[in-house]
Amino acid sequence: MPLRPDQLGAALQQSLQGIYLISGDETLLVQEACDAVLQKAREQGFTERSIHHVETGFKWHDVTHDAASMSLFAERKVLDLRIPAGKFDKEGGQVLRDWADGSVGNPDTLLLIRTERLQPRQRSSAWFKALEGAGTVVLIWPLAPRELPPWLEKRLQAKGLTLEPQALQALAERVEGNLLAAAQEVEKLALQNLAQPVSQEALLSCLEDTSRFNSFDLIDAAMAGQGSRVSKILSVLREEKGALFAVLGALTSQLRRLGETRGLPPARARTMEAFARRGPSAKALLAECAVLDQQGKGQRLGDAWLGLEQLLLSMAQQPGQRPPSYYQRKLKGR
Repeated sequence: MPLRPDQLGAALQQSLQGIYLISGDETLLVQEACDAVLQKAREQGFTERSIHHVETGFKWHDVTHDAASMSLFAERKVLDLRIPAGKFDKEGGQVLRDWADGSVGNPDTLLLIRTERLQPRQRSSAWFKALEGAGTVVLIWPLAPRELPPWLEKRLQAKGLTLEPQALQALAERVEGNLLAAAQEVEKLALQNLAQPVSQEALLSCLEDTSRFNSFDLIDAAMAGQGSRVSKILSVLREEKGALFAVLGALTSQLRRLGETRGLPPARARTMEAFARRGPSAKALLAECAVLDQQGKGQRLGDAWLGLEQLLLSMAQQPGQRPPSYYQRKLKGR
């Protein structure tokens, strides 16, 4: 039976499996689950890692060859297989089934598969069932609104922080379900010497002092068609550590919520509804976000910040407008 992310730690304490499949759309939770597996693997001598990105034209022979080859520098290694949306051809499904039954791979190679959320049809496929039977599957679902405050509270406690109930609720409302942004705000709070428990007033004052802008200011500006404000906020955020992934996480979260504005502040709900009517398709924008995420992690060529600005300005573009790039304007001014 698939595990929840909060069950993975206990499972790793019991034993390290030879196959792990981590699936979900919550980038932070997927990354942390993979990090936990990799940490346990390192402790048990899996000191080398090879990464394969499954894209159009991917050669599965590379995986089988990698699995069969022994390293000159390490006795044990992790094969990190990254499959966007779990989409691949029949050959890929066969390779995974062969790995599960032992025809491919060896005990000194751990297979770690990470993918976006799998659909019911994919979770009923032969390759999924084979992996589930031979290893550990972790399915990560978006947190429901009622689950966010307890999740935040646990993360805050790990940093030695306690918030008053009103402050905890205010923090949950601020991040609006974006776990990357939530983790970033918790890190900011941990750097402050705040009296415990932290009050709502102290919380808001602290967060306002540590950042002039946040990811949601940027996305609101893009959806509202404010191209010049987009460039201004980007020029500030790009100086902050980890801001790229916080912005991408927030943007992905907002795009998936287009058309689902219940519970949002009225002004933001109106902005999102107007953008949904005039803007590019959410599907196309989400695909671009995935590319930028890979660029930001060094997994794909390209300037992620430049690509992000172009994406946000295209969102801000009104019919008949062609806004100049911030970077283009900057170059002209030199």
